[in-house]
Amino acid sequence: MGKEMGKSARKWGCRGRIPLVLHTQVKGDGWNWQDEHCLPKKIVVYRDGVSDGQLDTVVKYEIPQLQKCFDTFENYRPSMVVVVVQKQISTNFYTDTSERLACPPAGTVIDHTITSTDWQDFYLLAHRARQGCSVPTRYVCVLNTANLSAEHLQRLTFKLCHLYWNWPGTIRVPAPCKYAHKLAFLAGQVLHHEPAPQLCDRLFFL
Repeated sequence: MGKEMGKSARKWGCRGRIPLVLHTQVKGDGWNWQDEHCLPKKIVVYRDGVSDGQLDTVVKYEIPQLQKCFDTFENYRPSMVVVVVQKQISTNFYTDTSERLACPPAGTVIDHTITSTDWQDFYLLAHRARQGCSVPTRYVCVLNTANLSAEHLQRLTFKLCHLYWNWPGTIRVPAPCKYAHKLAFLAGQVLHHEPAPQLCDRLFFL
């Protein structure tokens, strides 16, 4: 049911409430695009905490509001990829070895047979549990105007699982999702207001 890189699973090396109104504003003074002298041509968004029943809400309400933010910059229309990250799933995968069932290696991707017929989705087992069974994460691509191939998106997702600074290995979700959880918890439980603008480019919430 899967593939390994170079072989035949492909291997590479909360549920939550959706707000009724999403108001996002992109400000030039909070973005380091001046240092690069250009704005990104492609933007990839990983949206966590969305169940299957809320996918249409993301497509109809959240994505148009995100795209409207691009009007902050004149004649700016980047291509965009929006991927929903689902951790609360009951799906598990095992490899059948000669002696017993075992967890697949980190980097295993399942993108056929058991995937959805309505959405472009895949399962990625990016980490390896020290004890027990590793649970995969499901990724559902709800928008892809950048025309990224399925393999390109899977590779990008797996590589982002390596970039969490508090852990030397891979984590279950892409690092931006983990950073967002940390920042939201700190702001909601401790700060109770937006962090200082001077900290916007630092991982102070770790």
